This record gives sequence, C-alpha cells and structure tokens, in this order.
Amino acid sequence: MNFDATRYRYPSRRTVVFGSRGMVATGQPLAAQAGLDILKKGGNAVDAAVAAAACLTVVEPTSNGIGGDCFALVWSGGRLHGLNASGPAPALADAGMLRGAGHREVPRYGWDAVTVPGAPAGWAELVRRFGRRSLGEVLAPAVACASEGYAVSPVTAQMWKNAFRAYSGRCDGDAFRHWFETFCPGGRAPMPGEVWRSPDHARTLARIAESGAEDFYRGELAERIGVFAQRSGGWLRASDLAAYRPEWVEPLSANYRGYDVWEIPPNGHGIAALMALNLLKGFGLPDERETAEVYHLQIEAMKVAYADVLAYVADPRFMSCTARDLLSEAYADERRKRIGAAALDPAPGRPPRGGTVYLAAADGEGNMVSMIQSNYMGFGSGLVVPGTGVALHNRGCNFSLDPESPNCLAPGKKPYHTIIPGFLTKDGAPVGPFGVMGAFMQPQGHLQVVSNLVDFGMNPQEALDAPRWQWIEGRTVQMERGVPADIASSLESRGHNVRMIDDPTPFGRGEIIARTSFGTLAGGTEPRTDGCVAAW
Repeated sequence: MNFDATRYRYPSRRTVVFGSRGMVATGQPLAAQAGLDILKKGGNAVDAAVAAAACLTVVEPTSNGIGGDCFALVWSGGRLHGLNASGPAPALADAGMLRGAGHREVPRYGWDAVTVPGAPAGWAELVRRFGRRSLGEVLAPAVACASEGYAVSPVTAQMWKNAFRAYSGRCDGDAFRHWFETFCPGGRAPMPGEVWRSPDHARTLARIAESGAEDFYRGELAERIGVFAQRSGGWLRASDLAAYRPEWVEPLSANYRGYDVWEIPPNGHGIAALMALNLLKGFGLPDERETAEVYHLQIEAMKVAYADVLAYVADPRFMSCTARDLLSEAYADERRKRIGAAALDPAPGRPPRGGTVYLAAADGEGNMVSMIQSNYMGFGSGLVVPGTGVALHNRGCNFSLDPESPNCLAPGKKPYHTIIPGFLTKDGAPVGPFGVMGAFMQPQGHLQVVSNLVDFGMNPQEALDAPRWQWIEGRTVQMERGVPADIASSLESRGHNVRMIDDPTPFGRGEIIARTSFGTLAGGTEPRTDGCVAAW
C-alpha cells in the first residue's frame, strides 16, 4: 500500500512521517523515543513496543499503569500472533454480595472493580517469545523516567487535573490515601511542563525487570498487593496473582474490500469493528467521505454490530455463541437488512449457535506490533498499593451484575474488555498496526480509520485527522465540530439525534504505522493528544 503523503482531504494538523529502519508511534513523545532508543540499540519491534508500553505507565499514568491489562498483535515469522494479557476476577468475587448491598452495577472506585492485572506478565511474555533484548534492558528507559522525573505534557496534565477533581469528590477513606500521595503529592495535579517523578514506580519496574515479572505475581510484590487488599476490604489475594498466566490466542479477521482486518477475539470487543465492517462492505459508498450517506451507513452498521456484541460477548467460556457465529457472512447478510434510509433503534439479533494507551512499532526486519494497555477510566480504581506506585485498574466495571448475562461477574472470569489493538494485512502480507483508544469508542474508531484508509485512500495521518463520530445509545450520536454542519443537519433529518461536541476527548486517540509499496514505513499520530511518531 503506497500512501500519497502530499494529498489531504481534511486539514491536517500534522504530516505523515516516513522511516525505513524502524518506527514507534505513541500518544506521548517520551514513550515513542524510549521505543526508538531500544531499536537503535539492537532491539526489534517487540522490544521497542514493550519499552514504550512500560514508559507510558510513567509518562501517561492518566490512562494506564503497571496495575492494568494489555493486549498485543505481533507480526513475526510471516504470520500474526495475538496475546491476551487481561486478568480474571479474583476467586473471592461475589456478584450476589454486590446485589445484596444495593448495587445495580459494579462500583467504579475501590476494590470491587479490581481484577488481576495482566500488563506486567504481558510485557515479560512478549519479550520472552519475540524479543531480542533482556527485559531489564527494555524496561530501563521507564525506570529512569520514573526515578529522574519528566516534564508532564499538556493533554496528560489536563487529564490529570480532571482525575484529581473526580477522585477528590469520590475517593474517601484511608485506602485511597496512597493514590493522592503518589500522583498528587502537592495536593494538586502537576501542571504542563512541571517535573513529576515516582521513585516507588521506578523500584517496582526494576523488580519486574529483574524477575521477569515473577515478583509481581509470585514474589514480594504479589504479597504486598494481597495484604493491602485483605486489610482494606478487597477480594484480590496473592493466590489470584500466582495463578495468572497471559494467553496466546488466534486473532480474528474479516475481509473488507480486499484487506484483512484483524482483532483480538473475545473477551475483547474488537469483534464489534469486524462485524460492522462486514455489514458496511455490503453497501457502495460515495467517492467523497464528507457526505451524510457515508456517516449514516457507518453509524448504522456500528449500531447493529454493537447491539449483538453487548448482548453476546464476554469471556468466551461463557458465551452462548462463538465469534465465528457472529462473523459469518450469512449472519451479516441477515443483519444488514435492518439498515435503511432512516436511523434505527438497535436491538440484538439471533446469531447461529456454533482511560487507555495505544502504541504501534515496526522495525526494518519486517516485525510489527499493535499494542494497547489500560487502567480503564483514567487512573483506574483510585487504589495504589502502598510503597509500589502500582495504580490498580477498575476493569471489573465492565462486568454485569445480571445473573442472566454471559458477562455477569464470577470468580476466575474475565470481563468484557474494551481495549483492542488492530492490524491490517493484504494478500497475506502485513500492511501494519493501527488502534484508537477510548473505551467504547474503540471499535467505532477502528471502523472509521479502516474506512478512511481503504475506501477513501487516505494516508495514516489523514485517517487520524479526519473528523469522527461516536454512537452513544439509541439514535444518539456525538459529532466532532469538524463534521460539516450540512451533514449534521441531514443526519438529523434521517432520525439521528446529533450532538455536536467541542471537546475532542470522547472521540479517541490513535496511532497508525503502514508499510508502503517501497518497503518503507509511513506513520500517523493522533492530533487529539500529545502524540508522536519517532522514526529511524
């Protein structure tokens, strides 16, 4: 695929970046540089991706951390590999207890939403299987950044400020004290350009590096996490951590107009993007992207797909249908009949039964990585394990408390997961990694980015710059201010409830690396954050 970097249909805030020997794209420049440094020291794309991922826990703690989960798609050895490093609910988890306490949903803050963190195990497993450098070398930039400190970037500073305001109003009690001590030691969030450091975070990263993550799951760190949970009313125990292993999985794909689009299978919801693309490819789109018809068809396809995903997707051991059922062409043909000229109210069909960071990395040898990790909802649960800098995620918020739901909270069960790395191939050859972070925006971002690249021939930067929409519920859809007013008006006339949004935050943040027909790399980064493409 040869992207024309000189052609832009939408005013770009950045230009596409080219490289030949390696590239790392992240939402924070220091993390991208950390990954590129590893490449220049002899590491490969996997080493670079893990270096950037670990660094992001320091330089963008507003969206991810050591105490979160990660997923990765790795192109190596002529094929695509999938890693699911998400963790299950603790053995003591009890949905009935939460229902009995009057909860209709899993609480957002505190221990009830904390599942076993998978990110450290994911880093170690990626480096073990595909890396060229030691985990100690790969994590060294993150350790140095946490120990020596760094100047906080503008978008991260704003998200930090928002989190401080939210946590100050909702996180009371001694268990939450450590979050404020770690991330707001001066009684406030750091300002843009202000240096923030976390020696505890540095020491924990060093211990993970030295032990190959064993200390986090079966050592002193695991004991400290378990003791903190037991003393402050949590379900998590050291035994839950000791039992955890990340899983290698077979990625799912759907062919969209000649390109194979790849996602991690459930418990992640990347399948939503594939299902929506299966629906969309049955329609002929206008040549021009900025038309009401394009927006309408994309939104309707996403709504129909999401209706099924929210009803059926969970830990695959508990699903009543398989991913293959949901991705069948026959089912797509049947569901496509629901899409007409007017906005619909989505409802699930009957299939046949049978706060996040994203990064991309590539090297000059053909290896490519699509990786995503998260603490969910900003910093996560509001809990930091004393003396470690480990902010624990609240991924369990995505569990249902409905006993009839396949996604109902249960011991040892993985929750419905929103973070999804994406990858494109064509005719069995890699095009490259892509991703758009942002909770339930992610499959919607994937649909729009893939359509921008494939249907409208945009280069990676154009595909990220283009204005976005996000379906919320029913007929309600949010639109960025960049969407032309006449399109918004036309969508309203079709029955859509359009809300124009000035804040770019709800529309996700993405990165793309694509291999060109010249064998070089073309990278795009998100204009809605502090994104950076570091190229070699």
